[in-house]
Amino acid sequence: MKLQDRRRNREARKADWAVRKAEWRAREKRRKASGEAPDHGCGPMAPSNAFALLPWLLLGMGAISNVIKGETPNPWIGALGLLLFNSLYVTLVFRAFDRRAREAAGTRWCLAALGAVTCALALGYGGNWLLFFPLWGLATGAVLRGRKLGPVMFVVTALAGAIAGLDEGWDTLGIAYGTLVSGMVTAAILALSETVKELRETRQELARAAVDQERLRFSRDLHDLLGHTLSVIVVKSEAARRIAPRDMDAALGQIADIESVGRQALTEIREAVTGYREASLAAELDRARDALTAAGIEPVVRQSGPPLPPQAAALLGWVVREAATNAIRHSGATTCEIEVRSSAERVGLVITDDGNGVGSTPPGSGLTGLAERLAAAGGTLVGGPVPGPRRGFRVTAELPVEPAGPEGVGSAERPERPERPGIRENEESR
Repeated sequence: MKLQDRRRNREARKADWAVRKAEWRAREKRRKASGEAPDHGCGPMAPSNAFALLPWLLLGMGAISNVIKGETPNPWIGALGLLLFNSLYVTLVFRAFDRRAREAAGTRWCLAALGAVTCALALGYGGNWLLFFPLWGLATGAVLRGRKLGPVMFVVTALAGAIAGLDEGWDTLGIAYGTLVSGMVTAAILALSETVKELRETRQELARAAVDQERLRFSRDLHDLLGHTLSVIVVKSEAARRIAPRDMDAALGQIADIESVGRQALTEIREAVTGYREASLAAELDRARDALTAAGIEPVVRQSGPPLPPQAAALLGWVVREAATNAIRHSGATTCEIEVRSSAERVGLVITDDGNGVGSTPPGSGLTGLAERLAAAGGTLVGGPVPGPRRGFRVTAELPVEPAGPEGVGSAERPERPERPGIRENEESR
């Protein structure tokens, strides 16, 4: 049974190593693609791996020299103790850089065994062998984290000072201080190293999230811009083709409109690329009126309430554009009503057509993206067939409203303009 457990543990370690190797290769590939410098460590003071802690074993050179020169009683016991100490120390520092291995119970037993060997060698030989206490403290600081470190380091330091006090030729305070400092400084540096590593990973994750958000924003803007513009161009092109045989002047007017729409689309795409594209409710109402009229759909626009702040007007402008585009493309309607009602706290937009009443956009397209935009601003957007016996499709949007600026920023969204073809009913003038 134990043999099977060991085999499973060995296979698990191999699988974990393969996963970490794949992750390292993926990080290196991303680093090379982004042109970043190689990451040789997590900070200027942080050891990059366990090999940085191995040179401290040179503190035991005095004890090794005593064994080689035969100045140590029972040198074979001293040599065996050196071999055991070095093996335990190397095992601990390598396990210290693997969180799963560091927190395992076997690592705690290994640290306790290192302490027992250190105390036994120091009690048996004294002198240079007392320098193994700072190495024990270093291994303790490398393995332990958090609240456990303080009490354990206190015990290790007390043992070092007490045993060093038995040897008259050595400074008790120096051994105890060296043991304490080696452990605490090692723990501080490794903790700082891990913190910097986590911050770097968080920064990279935030950068990837920012890229994803920018891609999503650009895809939404491109859908909203080109979907509406291409629909208008198609409608006006069909109108120009139909009326060209009998009224060339009217056809040329439609062609001029197509040119104007195309130029406006180029400007909007440039603004979308640079991130400065914002829809205007007043402008989008005018464009929706023109596009619906060109498609043979009678537009009815109603507005009431105080002027809107720029953010709310921009969001509702996108909704007007998308809903008008869907009505032209899919509804087969003859009338499209657009109603804007605003108050000091909220603004509502309702767009209703008398078409076939079937949802015009599949999941993941324009209205879904707009619903996410409005939700981010604390609003809602719902689209669906008109309830009751009446045919048609209705889009309803609601947003919280902040008061417009003192200089009339909100009123700038609805400048005075000449009447366009269509029916205009302003409830404020009734």
